[in-house]
Amino acid sequence: MNNTDFASLQLQKPLLDNLITLGYASMTPIQSQSLPAILDGKDVIAQAKTGSGKTAAFSLGILEKLNVRHFAVQSLILCPTRELADQVAKEIRKLARAIHNIKVLTLCGGMPFGPQVGSLEHGAHIIVGTPGRIEEHLRKGSLVLDNVSTLVLDEADRMLDMGFQEVLDLIISFTPDQRQTLLFSATYPEEIHHIAERVMQSPVMVKAESVHDAASIQQHFYEVGSDDERAGAVMALLLEYRPSTAVIFCNTKRETQSLADYLKNQGFDALALHGDLEQRDRDQTLVRFSNHSISVLVATDVAARGLDIAALDAVINYQIARETEVHVHRVGRTGRAGSHGMAFTLYTPSEDYKLERLAAYLEEPARPESLPHLSGEKPYRAPMVTLQIGGGKKQKIRPGDIVGALTGAGGVSGDDIGKIAIFDNTAFVAVKRKVSSHAIEKLGTGRLKGKQYRVRYI
Repeated sequence: MNNTDFASLQLQKPLLDNLITLGYASMTPIQSQSLPAILDGKDVIAQAKTGSGKTAAFSLGILEKLNVRHFAVQSLILCPTRELADQVAKEIRKLARAIHNIKVLTLCGGMPFGPQVGSLEHGAHIIVGTPGRIEEHLRKGSLVLDNVSTLVLDEADRMLDMGFQEVLDLIISFTPDQRQTLLFSATYPEEIHHIAERVMQSPVMVKAESVHDAASIQQHFYEVGSDDERAGAVMALLLEYRPSTAVIFCNTKRETQSLADYLKNQGFDALALHGDLEQRDRDQTLVRFSNHSISVLVATDVAARGLDIAALDAVINYQIARETEVHVHRVGRTGRAGSHGMAFTLYTPSEDYKLERLAAYLEEPARPESLPHLSGEKPYRAPMVTLQIGGGKKQKIRPGDIVGALTGAGGVSGDDIGKIAIFDNTAFVAVKRKVSSHAIEKLGTGRLKGKQYRVRYI
């Protein structure tokens, strides 16, 4: 028997028979790698994107060990958005069709609270929900997790992006220490590693094969006639390759600010990052770049230290770095996590010796290419917009409050909400550009913690 067949697993017959009727013949890579460990009761960290079959992987593990006669919450699945929670609940119900009397309940923000309390009073085996609403039920005593044997963090990286770190820690503290924890994430940033260390026991790590080969960085070198031609060359490269995220490295603070101003005036969503910025402005710039409401960050090497952007499409060297090691460090910021990255380096004839020195250091030729011609296309816009709220941690505002306010009656979809960052007295939320007017109206006229706050674009 092929070890990618569901029949090769120790699953109860009703589940296997139902998989056949659903047309689930063989396992996807993430299923074949994770399910044996899940069924063995082990903690699992699985790196897999949406559409990889991850929902069926953890759902089958949950259903296999569920005791239908024990009418208590035995499994809790946390999802970043209401839409994903609804999809997961629908998939579980479909997989559980052959097992009678299983009750799956969704608890999400943006939905009336009272009816959820009523549903909980009638009991449920499996809860699927968003962190903010789950935390609210726990605080009010309407949800008890004492009997949870399986905890699933689905799209954990997205939940951390949305600012749910503290909420996740609180929810996990309500679950038994002796439980199985399954963590599914499209990426594996440092924050995922930290949360795994805190809440998991000797987890098995699996990763679905990427559609790409090993991470690679394409390096391109372009000669410009003089320093005055550098800004135009940058614009031509941005319009030709249209990276959704790009960092441009300059050697001085003055050049950094000047280039950012030039690109902004041309219509790009660009900002500068250098040592002369106030901390407040630096925080805002980093928030906006990490949440994709600016596409281009122009930075000095010193200011960019500690900049952690998981998926950076392109790096542009405005000049060759003064030290070859710095060039390698700059370029290494793209092409991470199995993706492909691009690196573009500009130089003038007077910098030929630097180019030769760099090629010798890299042990590969640095062949000059022809710059793309400036197209007549308009500069592209960043996909997200950042809204600033005039309240933060000190006003006890949490990510769930913001998500709930945005997705409430007549609100925006949870999938239109990006990263949320909360500071002491202010908060930032990214929303898709197409819904930004509706989002600012919802937040501006709605209430957070029973109070209205000033909301503005930044």
